[in-house]
Amino acid sequence: NRGDRLRVYHMLHHLRDHAEVELVSLVHDDEEASHVDEVKAFVTRVHALRVGRIRSGVNAALALTSRTPLTHALLDAPGMSATLRHIVDTNPPDVVFAYGSGMARFAMEPPLDAFPLVLDFVDVDSRKWRDMAAASSAPKSWIYRREAHTLGAFEARAAERAMTSLVVNAREADNAHALAASANVRVLSNGVELDRLRPTGPPADAPRVVFCGVMSYEPNAEGMTWFVEKVWPLVRAARPDATLAVVGPDPSPAFRSLCNSDRSITVAGRVPDVRDWLWGAAVGIAPLHVARGVQNKALEAIAAGLPIVITEAVAGGLPPDAAYASFVANTPERFANHVLDLLARSPAERRTIAQSAELSGLAWSRTLQPLWPIIESAARRSKLVHTTHALASTRARYGSV
Repeated sequence: NRGDRLRVYHMLHHLRDHAEVELVSLVHDDEEASHVDEVKAFVTRVHALRVGRIRSGVNAALALTSRTPLTHALLDAPGMSATLRHIVDTNPPDVVFAYGSGMARFAMEPPLDAFPLVLDFVDVDSRKWRDMAAASSAPKSWIYRREAHTLGAFEARAAERAMTSLVVNAREADNAHALAASANVRVLSNGVELDRLRPTGPPADAPRVVFCGVMSYEPNAEGMTWFVEKVWPLVRAARPDATLAVVGPDPSPAFRSLCNSDRSITVAGRVPDVRDWLWGAAVGIAPLHVARGVQNKALEAIAAGLPIVITEAVAGGLPPDAAYASFVANTPERFANHVLDLLARSPAERRTIAQSAELSGLAWSRTLQPLWPIIESAARRSKLVHTTHALASTRARYGSV
């Protein structure tokens, strides 16, 4: 139900056809924990460990007095070390696959540090924190700048340690190489669930604008606050019949309060399925001013038949074909003008614009094809290391001839 989870969900589905996968995952609340049984359907074994809110807060406070990234202090759970030790003792892996720099810490420490590592950065988080520091005021800017520095230093070490480091696009590959010039970095693009998102009916006629995204993610919340405060009044002044739907879990009380005064805005929060909201809209938006990696929300809106208005930060991470359905603006006036222009077009014209983006190459089955050869190469390295250790042990025992 969010971009990073979408990527790993499809990765796990892809790997189940090739390997025995033992998944160790952190969960933060009952809602996340409720999905463990679903994951068991396509993973060999699952270990879900609960992140405690109080423990995380204490860890974060202690981390601020050290060189530990807050990312690592917050992504931890009781029993993690014991769980990993049990796995290594009972069913040692051929390859450790770490998803994100937060989980890479465990791959860099005993007992997993003895095994070949494949690391999926997705996007380089330290660069995101640097961008957020530049866009924030104190004290947030200090915290974000510190995180950019401490996490960046770790990411550099992790990239050098990993046999292969994965990122979602060329922009993130450049960021990874800036941290670790000699690292083996590969681009593994995100995909889109084209068949699932493809509209089943005619395009919507109602002048509804839609945004889909996790609203507890700060760049989403800040981008939508900017849109509601600066852009939406301009749209409504020209199109009093226009409505806005903000779809995604965990909108803050402050954002809800901002929107409650305007009856044209619906804050839907968490929904079972975003497709009905996308199919019932005329225009998609992604007004993020800090955006790393690929914004799946933009690709999904296009795949659902919507033209989309985005910022330059979002456009920089999208594949070139998505540009045919995207309209880019950074100022409130230009953003509003693009939205109004699209609302003025017929539903059929809007659908045609969206369909002009050729996304067939972004089916997950195609974008993930390089994943297994990368894992398999690491597995061969694992067997070579084990064989070498066995030979060394034999020589130590019997002496050289």
